[in-house]
Amino acid sequence: MNRSLIAPIALALLASTAGCKTVAVGFMADAIASGGGGAMAQDDDPELVRDAVPFALKTMEGLLEQEPDHEGLLLALSSGFTQYAFAFVASPADAADMKGDLAGAKAGRERARRLLLRARDYGLRGLDVREEKVSSRLKPGAGLPGAVRSFEKKKDVPLLYWTAAAWSLAISSAKGDMSLVADLPVPIAMMERALVLDEAWGEGALHEYFLVLDPGRTAAEGGGPEKAKQHYERALALSKNKKLGPHVSYAEGVLVKAQDRDGFTRLLEEVLRADVSADRAHRLENVLAQRRARLLLDHADDLFL
Repeated sequence: MNRSLIAPIALALLASTAGCKTVAVGFMADAIASGGGGAMAQDDDPELVRDAVPFALKTMEGLLEQEPDHEGLLLALSSGFTQYAFAFVASPADAADMKGDLAGAKAGRERARRLLLRARDYGLRGLDVREEKVSSRLKPGAGLPGAVRSFEKKKDVPLLYWTAAAWSLAISSAKGDMSLVADLPVPIAMMERALVLDEAWGEGALHEYFLVLDPGRTAAEGGGPEKAKQHYERALALSKNKKLGPHVSYAEGVLVKAQDRDGFTRLLEEVLRADVSADRAHRLENVLAQRRARLLLDHADDLFL
């Protein structure tokens, strides 16, 4: 029997035994934190997933109160809140903005920022479990390179990635908050360290981050369109071209900046023609990528001169 099915039964039995509540909570925390999101990732109904995720997140938060230093739960909460905020709060806010609903866009971005900062803080707590008090050293300044170099193993990469992703997205959702914007060198340094430790992690997820980041940076800052293209190609190679997201990010970040409307249209139409049922492991993210592609194509006149 699958461990994820055993865990709730074990929890009920153990919790009813005097003195065993802590053992039960720890067992359940391990089971949930290691369960992964495979079923949701394979779903082709984003609205169903959107409605289901908050319950799972609140359940994990309840368990975390009993196991506050459980690294697996902290990682799961950081990644879970980041993905939920990005896919189901920030992205709809962007869509509202494109459609002229400025009030809806503002409200959505404010909520996304709060959720993303929660995700960041869970990630920082997880990093502190791994490297005591390291979060206090993850701040802009001369000590930042030493702080990120304290992470030396591939197993550090998931916490580095999700913490930095949440932090970067929070900054993106609140560009008027200059105290938050000033933190941007920190998540970038964390992602750069993760890239050194395991550049293939997440089937190219680290390269996807820089694909989004680099079009807004100059060559002197380590970015630019050529660097973005390199990350794009590497992301596709590592995912064996199974992810549609890199194509959408390249079209939106690089081709719009270059005002290459023909290339933009051609690439996004290829995304829309893709069969999302062909690869179950990436089905949900590919459905969401197709929705983004459709939105961008529908508003192409606003993106090109």
